[in-house]
Amino acid sequence: MGDRAAVGAGVCAGQKLSTALGLLPGLAVFERDEKRERQMLENLACWAGRFTPTISLAPPDTLLLEIGGCLRLFGGAEAIIAAALAGCSEQAYSVSWAAAPTPLGAGWLARIGAASVYPEMAGMQSALAKLPCAIPGWPNEVENRLESFGLKRLGELLTIPGAGLRRRVGNRPVDDLLRAWGDLHDPQKSFVFPENFAIDIELPARVEHAEALAFAGQRLFASLAGWLHGRQFLVRCCSLQLTHDEGAPTLLALNFAEPAADEARFLRLLREHLSSLKLKAPVEALRLQADELVDMPSASAQLFEQAAEGEGALACLERLRARLGDGAVQALGEAADHRPECATRSHEVVFDFGLNFSPKGTSFGARLTLGPAVASMVAASGKTPNPPPKIGRNRPLWLLPKPQALPERAGSPQWHGPLKLLSRSERLESGWWDEGEGGAAGDVRRDYFVARNPLGQWAWIFRDAEGWFLHGLFA
Repeated sequence: MGDRAAVGAGVCAGQKLSTALGLLPGLAVFERDEKRERQMLENLACWAGRFTPTISLAPPDTLLLEIGGCLRLFGGAEAIIAAALAGCSEQAYSVSWAAAPTPLGAGWLARIGAASVYPEMAGMQSALAKLPCAIPGWPNEVENRLESFGLKRLGELLTIPGAGLRRRVGNRPVDDLLRAWGDLHDPQKSFVFPENFAIDIELPARVEHAEALAFAGQRLFASLAGWLHGRQFLVRCCSLQLTHDEGAPTLLALNFAEPAADEARFLRLLREHLSSLKLKAPVEALRLQADELVDMPSASAQLFEQAAEGEGALACLERLRARLGDGAVQALGEAADHRPECATRSHEVVFDFGLNFSPKGTSFGARLTLGPAVASMVAASGKTPNPPPKIGRNRPLWLLPKPQALPERAGSPQWHGPLKLLSRSERLESGWWDEGEGGAAGDVRRDYFVARNPLGQWAWIFRDAEGWFLHGLFA
């Protein structure tokens, strides 16, 4: 395994060391440490917790991030990818990437350095079809056999009947191909963030000046910030242990005035400590540990987008009326009728005004809450109208425009399966006074029930002389 410069010079896996040195005389050779590689991959997974909580490891060098559920939060896939690449660059990682609908497809495209987003399945499949059959993890025998058949691209494998291909190359390559193409489910084992945060990093060379530890510390604090976001914690204090090539380690305590999870804040405090620290011996390794954690406070976002500063609800209503017309902006209120389809009325939006005058030391307060229609009723009667009757507790907020007839099976109403009645009947008999009037609901005699279907959906249904009907849905 080599870096980009080595690969560009022709160095590849399986070569003799003498051949590699002949291709690149200045090649630096290190003994592979798979344990450290795994640790670095897990540290990077902790760091990636700031983008998504759904992360999977594909050792030795692949990290899978499920970002489909986070696109709106970050402003799209491009924004997430740009932030991830910038963070990896700051930590001196070289990255090959791709974004695709399937995990295996994204991994294969990333290995060739596709550096593209494939939002649609068809685009990803077209790109995969052009890849060579040399897939990491497949036995060399499979690659040789496919080459003997004259098959060089993955797309050519799909032209061969699946049963015959399985007999020739085995089940695993064919299953991998189906998973990459999206024809077979490919669930991934999620990375589990550690219960406690404590990670080590071995420095590539001994460091003799404290300020030079800031770069290595950035990697550690980047992982800490991602872990905090993934676990929904804030850290109040943490400790950085400096391991020297000889002598006892140095412990650097970082205490925050308030719990935090901001990487930039961590680094600023670290640099302040390092600027006044004198090392008693060269440092060869670092260990960061979160000592005191608190739960991250939950903050509910607003349901609707907030108005710009200086513009409130009244100004918004004024602009809506001016743009759409006076009758286009209506409010919904209760009406004195027990029939569900008649229990609400639309009316003019009511304005609330607060006035406060103080002439000659006298204060005057007024609150106007009546629209013209209600005001005329009050003027005619000389008293405040009675409030409408309370709506029953078991009524949903969402009523269908017209009750929907439900089929029956063995006397039981059906809606996406048999409905299970969860409440006693609520008898409703009302409306005799407008029977026969055009457009009126008329006299209704119904028994209402709260019911649930096998899908877990809650419905408001009724039965009358004509059968069962669906009238509303519960949120």
